Amino acid sequence: MLSDALQNPHCKLEILWLKYCGITDEGCAALASALRSNPSHLRDLDLTGNELGDLGVKLLCAVLEDPHCKLEILWLCYCGVTDEGCAALASALRSNPHT
Repeated sequence: MLSDALQNPHCKLEILWLKYCGITDEGCAALASALRSNPSHLRDLDLTGNELGDLGVKLLCAVLEDPHCKLEILWLCYCGVTDEGCAALASALRSNPHT
């Protein structure tokens, strides 16, 4: 339901904190899909304490690479991100001057 709301073009949400919500790769895929369809308003995303792993991080990277993405703060503490996920994040952030 949250993904549906985020996809709505009238959604102007700027801060989304989903700490320790049990979000896995599947939930991250739905979140990333919603953010790709409406990326321009979200500025602060906190996914601390969710089991995203590298697959979830790679899905988020697609959002971060979008030139319409204006995300300024991304929290991924205790999410199981490895060196590979960090490298993907760094690449995505370098490719988008707005993030």
